Amino acid sequence: MDNRVKKALVASLNKYAEVAAINVEGFETELLASFELDVNFLDKATAFDEVFDSHPKFEELREVFFDLLMVNFFSNDVQKLEEDYLEGDEWAKIEEETIDRGTELLNLLLYIKECKDEDLDPELGDFLKEFLLVEDDEFQDEFEIYEELISNQQLAESSVEEICDSAPTLFVSEEMRELFVPFMVFFLDAEGSGETVKDLIKFSSNKSFDSATYILITTINN
Repeated sequence: MDNRVKKALVASLNKYAEVAAINVEGFETELLASFELDVNFLDKATAFDEVFDSHPKFEELREVFFDLLMVNFFSNDVQKLEEDYLEGDEWAKIEEETIDRGTELLNLLLYIKECKDEDLDPELGDFLKEFLLVEDDEFQDEFEIYEELISNQQLAESSVEEICDSAPTLFVSEEMRELFVPFMVFFLDAEGSGETVKDLIKFSSNKSFDSATYILITTINN
């Protein structure tokens, strides 16, 4: 299992449990075990879902942690496969079968990986224009999904309180509705300072999810 992914999963899960005041119990151990299975991706996804099915208190995290499962595959598992595996028929079939899984968080995590590879600091305008290509006519689906982030980029230079207060007043796409706050707060503070986490818990309307997702993103980034 990729070490950065493991740290992000553990930190995010424990923050969620702390803020939601629930017990992690055996969930963390079982979930990590599913990530570490030496099986193909679809079998790993099945094992992953079985863990969540057994621990419904953490259901809210299922799809963002599925994004982590994908990142772990790209960072770790694919190294054991043929060099052109991601261009082959088997991966195309997996992509087709998992097309409705995960969230837009995967795009941000892949962008952060690209920033690491190129020694760049994550920046909202760069993410939207250079990574998602929202200004390109061929990528209008992305434009529609991220339209409120595009229109409100100034929020990434404001405050956690302003981001949290603004989110309910915007017409955020369905794909980004739950992720708008942690995305914006990440671009406000990519380091994940303790003060920012405190403010997120104070001002967010979905404290456990937003703080856990923010911790996930910043742990991957750091």
